[in-house]
Amino acid sequence: MRNSFCRVPVPLSSSRADLRIAVIADSDTRWKWGALTARRLAPDPEQRRVTGYLLRGRATPTPRQLGEVGVATDGLPTEVTCAEFLDVLGRERFDVVVLALVGGAVQAVLHGVRALWPGPAARPVLVTGYVGVVYEKLADGLLLRHGADLVLANSRHDADRFRAVYEGVGADPDAVTETVLPFLGGAPYAPAGSRAHTVVFAVQPSVPESRADRTYLLRRAAGHARLHPGREVLIKLRSRPGEHTTHLEEHPYQRLADRLPGGLPANCRPVYGNMGEVLDGADLLVTVSSTAALESLHRGIPTAVLTDLGIREALGNHHFLGSGCLTSWDRLDEGLLPRADPHWLAAQGVTARPPDPTPAPDGAPDAHAAARARLAELLSRDRLPAVAPYYTAATAPGYLPGILARHHLDIDGTPLPGAARQAPAGSGPRRWLRARLREGARGAYRHGVQRVAPVIRRLGEL
Repeated sequence: MRNSFCRVPVPLSSSRADLRIAVIADSDTRWKWGALTARRLAPDPEQRRVTGYLLRGRATPTPRQLGEVGVATDGLPTEVTCAEFLDVLGRERFDVVVLALVGGAVQAVLHGVRALWPGPAARPVLVTGYVGVVYEKLADGLLLRHGADLVLANSRHDADRFRAVYEGVGADPDAVTETVLPFLGGAPYAPAGSRAHTVVFAVQPSVPESRADRTYLLRRAAGHARLHPGREVLIKLRSRPGEHTTHLEEHPYQRLADRLPGGLPANCRPVYGNMGEVLDGADLLVTVSSTAALESLHRGIPTAVLTDLGIREALGNHHFLGSGCLTSWDRLDEGLLPRADPHWLAAQGVTARPPDPTPAPDGAPDAHAAARARLAELLSRDRLPAVAPYYTAATAPGYLPGILARHHLDIDGTPLPGAARQAPAGSGPRRWLRARLREGARGAYRHGVQRVAPVIRRLGEL
């Protein structure tokens, strides 16, 4: 017998008092985006209550990763499956739900919400978007997000692209709303003269992918430090070995550094921590295509996007064409400090901020005004129409069922039998045991990805 959800009325109100927001994320970076987006949509902390959820999966962040992000909500996030989260939505009142998830998971929640409220109803406003630079799977990711009430675009450039995709398939583009990345902020950069004293190399979990390419970049960073002994070169790492982020990391830089001939020089070292805090002391940001480049550019820090491995869609650095930031380690070794093109910055929703003794706390006080206005209008309605994703059993009969099945939902969005199980009362030891088993299974999976899979691939190439 198919599971059914218990639905409770979700009264909508144009008042911001007691605005209840649920944020569900599936990785550390998406948690950062989702929680900060909730703050931008409801900027007054006295008039919002944010409840966090983590979608259980291979990239579920550890407590250390959550702490490093530095974004707190009202209590620790609760780990749930998709079906369990939908069950929560059916039982509790939320005014807004921020879906900080990969496209397939967003699509599953959208269909699940449609199953909960199949007709016009007082349901939550659904908000989704992208955590950073959109350089791949543009059409696929956007169509999986279609059906949300707000699809946030991080720039005018992205908003135009998003609408073009929706209009190209005959889907309603009205949900696309221009904003900026919610974590753009921090103190404007105060130039350190003609030389960079602190260089931050922001690495990425999967770009580049091969061990040889990643070793090359690490070697060049170490070489830059040796060539400039007066500079400090920081290797900004996203995660510790065994932890996962949005993307898989088969060759962690920590392990590559252990095998680097000569090791890292004294003025070159790995660092963890919140990216904003690391950038506080940076005079030059170097990366292949990390979203950290946008954070750096927003603060006016010289930013270099590497071309050493080519300018390729697979690397994502093609996104920075026209930015003035594309360069190589050779030129950085010679002392180049790139200067970004202001027109490119404006199109990307990034404004290089000059030093200011009293800067605005978020750097872009009006950037989310359109999103807040649209949200207020939706909250003022007595009822919202049923969620209407582009993908349905009629438009994508060979694609949608697989996406929903991965999240244990049937084609109509209802949970498959046994998908949403609630822990029985007094089952503390059982919950503890399940949590330990999940963590053990997750650890085995990560070990397989980072240790076993590369060995098998190498053996296959013999």
